[in-house]
Amino acid sequence: MKKVSIATFKFTSCNGCQLQVVNVDEKLFELLDNVEFKFFPLVKSDNIIGEFDVTLVEGSITTPEEVKVIKKVRELSKVLVAIGACSTAGGIQALRNWVKVDEFKRYVYPNPEWIKALDKASPISDYVKVDYELRGCPISGSQLLYFLSQLLRGKGPILPIDSVCMECKRKGNLCVLVAKGIPCLGPVTMAGCGAICPTYGRGCYGCFGPMRDPRPDALAMRFKEMGLSIKDIELLFKQFTGWSKPFKELLNTLGVEK
Repeated sequence: MKKVSIATFKFTSCNGCQLQVVNVDEKLFELLDNVEFKFFPLVKSDNIIGEFDVTLVEGSITTPEEVKVIKKVRELSKVLVAIGACSTAGGIQALRNWVKVDEFKRYVYPNPEWIKALDKASPISDYVKVDYELRGCPISGSQLLYFLSQLLRGKGPILPIDSVCMECKRKGNLCVLVAKGIPCLGPVTMAGCGAICPTYGRGCYGCFGPMRDPRPDALAMRFKEMGLSIKDIELLFKQFTGWSKPFKELLNTLGVEK
């Protein structure tokens, strides 16, 4: 049987999601009889550019050159999968989208005119068709394995659509928002992480992005009732996936510059 060819491409990001591919360890080796990583520069030197059955793409698009490359990657890929908060929602670097990039370049680089950067850091779906999204910062290794296993079986992976709150309920976690008064984005964030942060007594940071019909305005109202300032609320929603449509719309109503 012909092996399924897989490629990984990185744009503006930290490599964390690609590392999750490696970190799944021996479980990944169980798939290797059926797959071949043809292009994976993070872990191998003999990389082949050609047509790929499945392409995993990490990182947001932040330069004109990256726009050209992602369009070429799309042409080469039968199935294109955006992995991680950067490729699905712009990521941490999308924080710059509310300010003038040229101002930052003046302070950071001695020759800012040499830096060819777009005004916005964008998810790859702004430029090409994306077939699937695996969210998170980083992605979940177990979700990645499930996803690849389903594709190898010729089945469409069924990914979560409910909130992190539901994962907390299933694990029997005490609600950090209600019981401890800790600001938490779990009520509006897509499940898939296993409610890692609330399980350890922290509020959810929203790195899996908005769930279906998230109603972030209602959660923002709850935060106001808890005594949080508008600035604090802005910072909570801006973090990993603030450039996703539902969170961006909320931030604009709160007065954040577009």
